[in-house]
Amino acid sequence: METYTTDNALAAMGFGKFQALVLVYAGMGWVAESMELNLLSFVGPLVVIPALSWRWLLAFTALPCFLLLPFFGITPESPRYLCAQNRMSDATLVLERISKTNQEALPPGILTYNHGIEVDHNAPTYEIDHLLPVKEKKCTDDNAMSSKSGSVAALRSLLSQNLRRSTLLLWFVFYANTFAYYGLVLLTSQLSDANISCASGLRYVKSEQDASLYKDTFITSLAEFPGLIVSAVLVEWLGRKATMWCLLFTCCGFLGPLVFHQTELWTTALLFGARACAMGSFTVLCLYAPEVYPTSVRSTGVGIANAIGRIGGIVCPLVAVGMLRSCHQMEAIVVFEVVLCLAAIACMLFPVETKGRDMN
Repeated sequence: METYTTDNALAAMGFGKFQALVLVYAGMGWVAESMELNLLSFVGPLVVIPALSWRWLLAFTALPCFLLLPFFGITPESPRYLCAQNRMSDATLVLERISKTNQEALPPGILTYNHGIEVDHNAPTYEIDHLLPVKEKKCTDDNAMSSKSGSVAALRSLLSQNLRRSTLLLWFVFYANTFAYYGLVLLTSQLSDANISCASGLRYVKSEQDASLYKDTFITSLAEFPGLIVSAVLVEWLGRKATMWCLLFTCCGFLGPLVFHQTELWTTALLFGARACAMGSFTVLCLYAPEVYPTSVRSTGVGIANAIGRIGGIVCPLVAVGMLRSCHQMEAIVVFEVVLCLAAIACMLFPVETKGRDMN
């Protein structure tokens, strides 16, 4: 009996219109976030708050999220995940949809999924029953989780002996990257205010140079473009791990001079470089994390890591805002340096380099 796997099917169909549509859909999340930040940072203070109130501003920032709602009903499930759940016919339908969109033929035969063991194609029929294109079969304890205990089982798998080291390191690196990224965004405005208020001997003094602040924020935001380009080039040259720790150490280098008060131009240039490196590292991390986990726990593993990363985003204002307003610039920058250095070391300690490796 001729068979093929999801990897065979995707390789045969290649990159086409379907994958391009998926990239557009995935990018809509970043578009929604950018629109939300734009409303909060620029449109809101200048237009919404003077005319209405901050409550209306919060309501308006939720509107970009509705851009994604129409796509939920038509988004296909991962064929690899469906195979892992023994829903072979559903996986075949998804692959046929991709084939039709890309106008490429599927490999001949029946879709199969190897649950980590070698399949003996000469074995009796009952031993290769998982090859049959049934709608949905009863899953065994080894290859499926019940809906009631699925979350607990997935968490246990993430903390199992094989994945524990990767999981714990990923949790910290996600925390550190989120802490650094959002901290750098806040530092753009807070360093400007701190340099003025602390130099004058006053605290909590509002800067009069709003136009200069918006200009600096806009310039440092542009750093994300070179950050993405650099990470895209390095990730296939140095690999995932080396790219992450190189960018994190470079980010430390850009932040180092900010331990002392600098001119506005020099501060903006250093934050531009630091934010480019932080964005590049974060992008590679989001690429690396799904490649570490097997299909059965991939979504859970990456989701938990992202959730822990958000804790870093919650904590960073205590450093980037609280300490700088208290005129503790040196201490605040040292905290960022320590977190970034530890994250770079954690990247070195990742047990797996996923460059060129097939996903499980």
